[in-house]
Amino acid sequence: MLTTAQLQAFDTRGFLVLPKLATPEFCESLIRLAQQQLEAHAAPIEYETDTRYPGAPVSREAEGGQTARRLLQAYARDPAIAAWATGSALTTPLKQLLGPDALLSQAHHNCIMTKQPRYSTATGWHRDSRYWHFQRAELVSAWLALRQETVENGCLLVIPGSHQRVIEAGQLDDAQFLRTDLPQNQDLLTQAVAVPLAQGDVLLFHSNLFHAAGRNQTGSTKFSMVFTYRAADNPPAPGSRSASLPEKSL
Repeated sequence: MLTTAQLQAFDTRGFLVLPKLATPEFCESLIRLAQQQLEAHAAPIEYETDTRYPGAPVSREAEGGQTARRLLQAYARDPAIAAWATGSALTTPLKQLLGPDALLSQAHHNCIMTKQPRYSTATGWHRDSRYWHFQRAELVSAWLALRQETVENGCLLVIPGSHQRVIEAGQLDDAQFLRTDLPQNQDLLTQAVAVPLAQGDVLLFHSNLFHAAGRNQTGSTKFSMVFTYRAADNPPAPGSRSASLPEKSL
């Protein structure tokens, strides 16, 4: 159960770290599963080239073009993953934040992130809600570190409290990333902090929180698993991508 102080911290800062929510044994078992599925190219997979981010391979046929960014549809890949995503260790705090009838969205996140050396790309400052379509931009994502996450291997960076900031359209580029070249964004960007995680830690963060991540500059793949949840009274827009897959009760 989250304490009153933790609930207040999430409300104010837009994120919260829950240490050692998963065991090392569970994390290592998921890494082995992910490695097997990467070797088999078990679809669906998003490759770094698919992002078109700066520095990404130009095509799947180019050097580094087969570098996977994430294994999609994680919930359906293994019963152990589904059990984690809807298990009490994770859903008890989520229900405190979202209400007792919270739901897991299979349309967003729902993946094992596989940030690999050499060809991994940096992700600019963005809000996940920029391309989600729900009644309110008030979802919560749960990011599980399957290995240690550091600035060197591309841990998440966040801007505390930015989930409550009103951002004008001109402060964003065409892809809805926060423009780092604008003077009016500098006060926001200077507040950014890294969120290093130990294996088994979970980062809960608001869908309107600005976050980013650097490249993996180490020699080992960084594995993470992330799911997204909504309140019962915050449904996806009919016909949108957010409504494209059935949701799961907790």
